[in-house]
Amino acid sequence: MARIAGVDLPRDKAVFYSVQSIYGIGPKVASEVVAKAGLNPRTKVRDLTDEEVLQLRNIIDEDCVIEGDLRREIYSNIRRLFEINCYRGLRHKRGLPTRGQNTRTNARTRKGKAKTVAGKKKAKK
Repeated sequence: MARIAGVDLPRDKAVFYSVQSIYGIGPKVASEVVAKAGLNPRTKVRDLTDEEVLQLRNIIDEDCVIEGDLRREIYSNIRRLFEINCYRGLRHKRGLPTRGQNTRTNARTRKGKAKTVAGKKKAKK
């Protein structure tokens, strides 16, 4: 079982894809890490030797900010925006999009499930 940064890598996937299951490693970083380790990106994780897993672990520890450290860094950046009361910080606090998207009809990912508001009844004449 290959375990890197507290994450069990999927055994039946290629190294290139299984390394991406670590928070903070995407396709670009994964290809750099695998190339630096000198591995074939299509090699399955179950076929890696202990030395190769150790080499991957060392490269990731040296070069990448991942998992808990990355989450802490992102959270502290958002917390800083709250504290300086900038516009982006206010949008984060209110749970609204921070990058200028329209919110009249869309933005359901940030705003959550739609809350239906009762409409006005027409007055009878």
